[in-house]
Amino acid sequence: MSFTKELRQKANSIWTANHEHAFVQEIGSGTLDIEAFKYYMKQDYLYLIEYARVFALGVVKANDLNTMATFAAYLQSTLHEEMSLHRSYAQRLGITNEELEHTIAAPTTIAYSSYMISEAQKGSLAHLIAAILPCAWSYSEIGKRLATVPGALEHPQYGEWVRMYQDDEFEAIADWLCAKLDELAITLGEAERKQLEDIFLTSSRFEYLFWDMSYQQSHWE
Repeated sequence: MSFTKELRQKANSIWTANHEHAFVQEIGSGTLDIEAFKYYMKQDYLYLIEYARVFALGVVKANDLNTMATFAAYLQSTLHEEMSLHRSYAQRLGITNEELEHTIAAPTTIAYSSYMISEAQKGSLAHLIAAILPCAWSYSEIGKRLATVPGALEHPQYGEWVRMYQDDEFEAIADWLCAKLDELAITLGEAERKQLEDIFLTSSRFEYLFWDMSYQQSHWE
């Protein structure tokens, strides 16, 4: 079994909770409160800015040109495709650009994005990938699963979101990250592989907290 498949197996209970969270399920059924979705879009927009910074750090930490080029391409995709979806939704939902750009980051948004940046900066390329992999991989899984829900792809409010994350091009990002981490893990000792496992599990838990924060529309007290 590959290293990333081992990670996925160890995180299965967390990922099951993520996939079954009410926020995710109600996107699929089309019953999610639109205010919760607006909140999510604004917070996720802030998260993606930091997510893009991690891809930029991947370019810096890469040890060959092909890896540099791939991280650069995914940085471009995040900034100009995924974030474009958020801006498009914002416009359709009546969220002004000023409101989007001046959204105050919630505690979970800060904690999750800061954790990713910290692990990416202080660790190796493998540590960086372990920190961001749960986001790319779990969103792809969620998109593929929701796409099987009758009517989810065509829903006037949430269909575009489902179509983006079930797309094969988005799945390719997760596949490449998995392959790269498997490649890097081959030469690592047990102690460092355990570090990568801990990072992967922590980011997976943050994914759950982000869904829950969005569903509850949590703010600073």
